[in-house]
Amino acid sequence: MIRKIDKNVHQISFQNFGSYVYLIQLENKNILIDTSSPENSEELISHLHELNLSPTIINIVILTHHHWDHTGGIDLFPNAKFYASPKDFGENFHDIHTLKIPELKIINTPGHSKGGICILHKDILFSGDTLFHQGTIGRTDLPGGSMSEMKRSLEKISKLKFKTLLPGHGIDSD
Repeated sequence: MIRKIDKNVHQISFQNFGSYVYLIQLENKNILIDTSSPENSEELISHLHELNLSPTIINIVILTHHHWDHTGGIDLFPNAKFYASPKDFGENFHDIHTLKIPELKIINTPGHSKGGICILHKDILFSGDTLFHQGTIGRTDLPGGSMSEMKRSLEKISKLKFKTLLPGHGIDSD
């Protein structure tokens, strides 16, 4: 399912379990946040086609953290530059802190994973698995998780000014 969030932001959700995928279109850039689980690859391509896009014209993929349900479609985008935290991905992708797009503010939010990030675009917060609707938070009992780091990350998020929360998972009607 495709849901238009803003004039240049779309949320893509799937029938099978996996993260949401977000499309941000800025000038001549097609940017994806996360790629969902491997089971959703065909559906992701289908939804991109509905938006008149093909995987070959995705320029940038930002990964919020290194869990399979967010990274399962990385092989679909042969021309994209991938950005992620080296704390989660090592040197496999470009360091997220080298991404120079003024419209996107990268916020380090460890807790669910060591290298978890959120992205602020205008008044929209893409929160990965750090924060969900209704105040729930990402698990901290997985490898790399830490409740003390999660608490610090949530404190950081509480000081941000945003109107729309776009988490990694949730209820489509939120």
